[in-house]
Amino acid sequence: MQNPAPKPSANPSAPMRLALRIASDFGVTIAVPAVLAAWAGVRLDEKFGTRPWWLIICLLVAFALTGLWIVKKAKRYKKLYEKI
Repeated sequence: MQNPAPKPSANPSAPMRLALRIASDFGVTIAVPAVLAAWAGVRLDEKFGTRPWWLIICLLVAFALTGLWIVKKAKRYKKLYEKI
């Protein structure tokens, strides 16, 4: 069974605005935790002399949480797209 075509909306720029919103939201959701985890991991490794173990642990936790957040946000954006 094929998905129905998107309904024409009153505002033709709505899908493009939603796409830009999704791209920026996902970009921040991916980048910020990775950068913060890398920063925290390096600092913890310097403090405890365990290079690179804390960095690896922090990045793995950040990637796992990011994956969960992306799935949750994708479901929410799917509902928004269906309303357009």
